Amino acid sequence: MRKLLIAVTVFFFCLAGVGLSGDSGRSGIYSGGQVLEGLSIDSKLMGTQVNFAVYLPPDYAVSTRKYPVLYLLHGYSDDETGWIQFGEVNVSADRMISSGEVPAMIIVMPDGGVTWYVDDYSGKVPWEKMFLEELIPHVEKTYRVRAKREFRAISGLSMGGYGSLGLAMRHPDMFAACVAFSAGIWSDEQLLEQTPEQYDRYLRVPFGPLQGEPPELSEHFWDNNPVRLAETLPVEDLNEVRWYIDCGDDDFLYAGNSTLHMIMRDREINHEYRVRDGAHSWIYWRTGIRDGLRFIAESFHR
Repeated sequence: MRKLLIAVTVFFFCLAGVGLSGDSGRSGIYSGGQVLEGLSIDSKLMGTQVNFAVYLPPDYAVSTRKYPVLYLLHGYSDDETGWIQFGEVNVSADRMISSGEVPAMIIVMPDGGVTWYVDDYSGKVPWEKMFLEELIPHVEKTYRVRAKREFRAISGLSMGGYGSLGLAMRHPDMFAACVAFSAGIWSDEQLLEQTPEQYDRYLRVPFGPLQGEPPELSEHFWDNNPVRLAETLPVEDLNEVRWYIDCGDDDFLYAGNSTLHMIMRDREINHEYRVRDGAHSWIYWRTGIRDGLRFIAESFHR
């Protein structure tokens, strides 16, 4: 009888262990947060559905409190699932929230396609306008979000790093902090070395065709370039945002990110700049997101 009782007890503890594992997307008792994928809004501005994923912190289902929010942008050719599938941001957030390193927060991961998170040159794909006027209001209406600038941050990798910088630079009244990993910024030399075929593959859709002879980048490209924005926008506006830029020493984008850092330093735009050992890879971003979350958490604290 005693052996049977022990066996039954172990069995139920095993069941509890399954329930506490934090399997994202499932209901029930869990120690980790919940990931909701397959979400979308019908965008009138875009004329199509825009997909997104959401990470809800561990206590969201059992509390009535409101939470700060991080908008986390994916890289080129990825989608709204990338930061969960490959970046495991939910795992990092669970551990850091549980240990008290960062406060509980909501993380929203939208699908940016290959828009570079800007309004395209033709006006047919106004991703930035959709993000500001439709997606953020939808999130703040649907989830218990602290809908103030001081509780809103933005981050991303590669194309998403470019997008997070551009969005925060153009709208410093919207974001308290920006964390850019391996931002998709080229140096002038790299841009000159780029072939028309390379440009058409990666940049023509949002920024328009090359112009003139010899071919030159469009004004729409330069108007959205974070380097140009850092050079021309008022310093007092840019200093409203806390900036964190991180790019690996073996990353092919190191020169553009270094250029941005030097411009920001010369103009006395307050920022943190990190160069770690690594390349343009998920291994680099999986480890970097932890320091990124710590930096964002400092912005949310008072």
